[in-house]
Amino acid sequence: MSAADAPPPAVPERPLVHATGVSKYFPVASGGLGKPPRSLRAVESVDLTVARGEVLGVVGESGSGKSTVGRLLLRLVEPTAGRVVFDGQDVGALDADALRRFRRNMQMIFQDPFASLNARMTVGDALKEPLVLHRRLSGREAEEQGVALLEKVGLSADHMKRYPRAFSGGQRQRIAIARALASEPSFIVADEPVSALDVSIQAEVLNLMQTLQQELSLALLFISHDLSVVEVITDRVMVLYLGRVMELAPTEALYDHPEHPYTAALLQAAPGYAGARRHVLAGEIPSPLSPPSGCVFRTRCPFAIADCAKIVPPVREVRPGHFKACIRDDLDL
Repeated sequence: MSAADAPPPAVPERPLVHATGVSKYFPVASGGLGKPPRSLRAVESVDLTVARGEVLGVVGESGSGKSTVGRLLLRLVEPTAGRVVFDGQDVGALDADALRRFRRNMQMIFQDPFASLNARMTVGDALKEPLVLHRRLSGREAEEQGVALLEKVGLSADHMKRYPRAFSGGQRQRIAIARALASEPSFIVADEPVSALDVSIQAEVLNLMQTLQQELSLALLFISHDLSVVEVITDRVMVLYLGRVMELAPTEALYDHPEHPYTAALLQAAPGYAGARRHVLAGEIPSPLSPPSGCVFRTRCPFAIADCAKIVPPVREVRPGHFKACIRDDLDL
């Protein structure tokens, strides 16, 4: 076949979610008369994409900005800087009414199933509300769809008239998952969805989420501190530290060949790690009120050199699809 007869190159599919330069600073009290106001830098210049049907994991220690990133993508909090585009639509450009209508496309599963459900609403009312609001179903149609949603997550029609207090933590999270699915979204942020549950039922809920994600071809941002779960459920993983991206790569590549010292230390600290623990994290994560200069990880990095205090390392591609924010390429991790 000649070059003239060759098929044209495939056009990359536009990502469903595309965030560029997203930052969030929270103002805090100045701390005294005459002192200038300060800001807590929760998220700093994060770029990410999520393709249709893809699961992107977000990992990092407490205080790394994982939950804030999820809320920024859904515009549950307003960004200080940056842009989030969802299916070609600039989410930040939507007014309040347009955003309310647009939310049917983007939903969230919160960490605490005891706090995320309204204690004064029956399960049926909680499920029917988004069905009527977003899908414009009649009362009867919403009732039927509510039952179908409960059955999809392993519950039954008998549960429609009960209140959240009648359910266990695992059952409440199943209800929360059903509610998130009610508007037929294409993207869901799952913020530590099983960390508040008993270990004995975490696997059941995770298996349910994985099955539904595959059946419905959902794009999912999966936030977790459990690296063993992230390894199983995700396609790619983004590692955050003090609000900045340290590494971003396909899951298998990141777990087999971490490129950033912080990622290597996280993996080696995880329960069940079989190799030698060569990189141990010392000390605590610095305050986001006063992050270190240069590379924010340098104060805990065993490989830090003088330039690490001067240079903010860009997130750069070191292998196809594998990105890191570190100026050193001579490390054996």
